[in-house]
Amino acid sequence: MKEFLYALLNGVKEREISNENREILRNLENLKAVSQHKASFYLNDGFVCGRLDISINGTGYLTPFDPRFKQDIIIENKNLNNAHYGDIVLAKILRTKKKRESAKVIMSLKLANETSVVYTKFFGQAILGVNVKTGLSTTLRASQKSLKQLPIGTLLKINNINGEVTEVLGNINDPLSDEKISLAIYNKNDKFSDACEDEALAWGDSVEASFYPDRVDLRELEFATIDPVHAKDFDDAIYFDVKKREIYVAIADVSEYVNAYSPIDSEAKKRGFSIYFPHIAIPMLPRALSENICSLKPNVDRLAFCFKISLDENLDVVKEELFEAIINSKRRFNYDEIDEILDGKKDSEISWVKPLFVITSKLRKKRLVNAFDFRTSELRMSLDEAGMPRQTIFETDSDSHRLVEDCMLLANKAAAKRIGRGVFRNHASPDFKKIYNLLEDLALLGIDVAYENDLAKLIRKVQAQADLLGNREEIDKLIIKAQKKAEYSSENLGHFGLGFDRYTHFTSPIRRYSDLILHRILKAGLKNDERLVNYLLLNIQSTCATLSELEREADKVAYDFMDRKFARWAAQNIGKEFRCYISENQGVVTARLDDELKGARIFITGFGCELLTPVIVRITESDIALAKIVGKVVRKLEKKSSDV
Repeated sequence: MKEFLYALLNGVKEREISNENREILRNLENLKAVSQHKASFYLNDGFVCGRLDISINGTGYLTPFDPRFKQDIIIENKNLNNAHYGDIVLAKILRTKKKRESAKVIMSLKLANETSVVYTKFFGQAILGVNVKTGLSTTLRASQKSLKQLPIGTLLKINNINGEVTEVLGNINDPLSDEKISLAIYNKNDKFSDACEDEALAWGDSVEASFYPDRVDLRELEFATIDPVHAKDFDDAIYFDVKKREIYVAIADVSEYVNAYSPIDSEAKKRGFSIYFPHIAIPMLPRALSENICSLKPNVDRLAFCFKISLDENLDVVKEELFEAIINSKRRFNYDEIDEILDGKKDSEISWVKPLFVITSKLRKKRLVNAFDFRTSELRMSLDEAGMPRQTIFETDSDSHRLVEDCMLLANKAAAKRIGRGVFRNHASPDFKKIYNLLEDLALLGIDVAYENDLAKLIRKVQAQADLLGNREEIDKLIIKAQKKAEYSSENLGHFGLGFDRYTHFTSPIRRYSDLILHRILKAGLKNDERLVNYLLLNIQSTCATLSELEREADKVAYDFMDRKFARWAAQNIGKEFRCYISENQGVVTARLDDELKGARIFITGFGCELLTPVIVRITESDIALAKIVGKVVRKLEKKSSDV
């Protein structure tokens, strides 16, 4: 939508308007916000489109899509017209004598979220709702008599279109309500409709091989899955023929069970991605599919979409074959078990594990000549029975992770070669301004590297100095933060971080809708069905843009949940001091908890210093509703090479 509204500034030809954008155009025409000149539509003078931000005092700030506006446009609370934080809106410029532009919202063109979450609170004698995302109070469309029958702090889900209360979620004081809060804020569901559940259950629990005579039968091969210890859905299985140097990457054949425009497909498209909380996963597909008939569970027949990748003695790819198959995984490994096998601490009944690791290690070394080796870790949280944080740890990639990753990269690259237009995973090179800012920050940390146009070479120089200083992982985080985010697109633009000319997502159709679409396109291509390919590509760029948004939303839900848990922990530790490090010093200063509990983000007041500085922070405030912790630095610690 943003691209369409921006294009209206210079004119959009009618034939170039998608079905989705035609509805927006009709609304703009009804509001007399656009005009047609010859064969193109233009946004009229005096109107502006943009994304709305709302401050804690209720004042709106519109970030215009029109680059002619050099700063945000103020929208007073009385002129918000019931628009919400994050909405894309049409606004009309107001004529005032003030230097700064102001406007009033005419219409919300796209809601940031279809629902809001509020908790009840007394304001004088009246009960109002306080938005957990913005902290703004609002009058509820319910009688005061009915509201006073509810406990104060009751969480209510609100329809942003009509303001009606649609669901009671729990109570803000109950940690077990956090999951529902995080999901409801972004309008995500943990339940599937009866139609979806019935459709999923209809496939049963087992695969009858005789029903699929045209599939390649690979059930005798020693396929195995390698996943986290608590995984329940198994997207991918691997087999390596040592003598022939053939790597098989078998992926759950979700497209066999989920037909386009079916109830399950419509719901999966709406969700886009599975969401992972510390204690539970909210799947993209009903569990009867994701954890059963689609999942490549051990010792049962399963349908797979499979790449066989053949290597020569120099480990160059000489052949990539794609076909529908039936497999029977012989072993379900977790990452720890594979690490023990690779370290020689444990024997494996699957003979190819060690030989494959030798191959993938060499492939990885070749790949990293043109790519980056970022040392990152992922924060994992465990909860107690009351829903409070019990422990947090940072998990780093091990040899087992790298083995699987390099096999999946081979399959994703092979899939990308087979499509001219479809679903690509693109990663643009970094913005020069962000790189300059990064180099300034790094200079304060003792990493002095001069700017050069070859960004890949520049980043490697930074990493080399970080290795010498002993803070490579934290420097890698800063480098990643300075880069653009990877996105989905119908056109191939390459992947900077991986150093690939073409890249896509093929290997996780159980948890990513992008992969499911790609599987359908690839299958149509195998059948040389050009008509079906073109049908599947209808509005594909719009779908890719939506998927990029849904991916960010899924991440936000998971982050919101963890921030909320940290806020509850902090509320029990007001006045106590903890070891942290400065993680952000541009504008708002934030610190990351680095004590017995790790990872919480703390907003720092009245303090500034260089990044990664170790500090002792006293927690002064915790707002559970806003999931925000505030602290004060009481002293700096001496920085050591092993710190952070």
